[in-house]
Amino acid sequence: MNLVGDSATTLTALLPLLEHKKDRSFRDDIERNMAKWEETLAKRADQDAPPINPQRVFAELSPRLPNDAMLACDTGTTVHWYSRNLKIRTGMRAAHSGTLASMGAAIPYAIAAKFAHPELPALCFVGDGAMEMNGINELITVARYWKRWCDPRFVVLVMNNRDLNMVTWEQRILAGDRKFEASRELPDFPYAAYAQSIGLGGFRLDDSDRIVVAIEDALAADRPYVLEVVCDPNVPPLPPHVSARQIRNYLVALAKGDSDAVRVVRASIKQIFA
Repeated sequence: MNLVGDSATTLTALLPLLEHKKDRSFRDDIERNMAKWEETLAKRADQDAPPINPQRVFAELSPRLPNDAMLACDTGTTVHWYSRNLKIRTGMRAAHSGTLASMGAAIPYAIAAKFAHPELPALCFVGDGAMEMNGINELITVARYWKRWCDPRFVVLVMNNRDLNMVTWEQRILAGDRKFEASRELPDFPYAAYAQSIGLGGFRLDDSDRIVVAIEDALAADRPYVLEVVCDPNVPPLPPHVSARQIRNYLVALAKGDSDAVRVVRASIKQIFA
């Protein structure tokens, strides 16, 4: 039954029609499963990966986010870590190009948010594929206008794994095809150094021991800041439940001579046992 209207008003009108159930077993099951999932995510984020496990970056960032932060996430494996490891609190706002899954939206979203609310901090999470598509150019826009914003905090978190990683994993898991290097591998562009060259702040993070310090420095910067994270492309975006077909496709893809097969298996075993 389609109900057209403001969601808050509509749901409030429906509340008196609900019958309170004394049997809370369904809710209890949901709470137990969520607690277990959160524990699993924490253990997965804690696993080492060369040079950095991308999950750990988002897990460490989450409790350090400003309460009034405006968040924007791009399409790619970045959205897995964003949606799982970041806990969005009351007062925060978030945007993601989910329906079209179009790359390159995060920085423009964050710029638009910053013009609408220049007094609030903005953070955007972008893969290196999206950065090389249009993110690098959008940094020029940021460099031109940021001094108009009364709050200069504008953090671009670039997940640099030198791979169009979402498509790589989709081909492995959904199609049983090995990584096709000719159309997946990306050049290692110096995102942080480029940001510095146009007057912004920047740091290239390639040491897991410096994650917390790097995040704190980015959030405390007196100008827009690019935090470039050199992370492992072989950490699998494992779902809560893996189907038999997905396992079969995964094994078939590796058997076809995937160039990262050994590293992928090693990373997968760590995540599964976590």
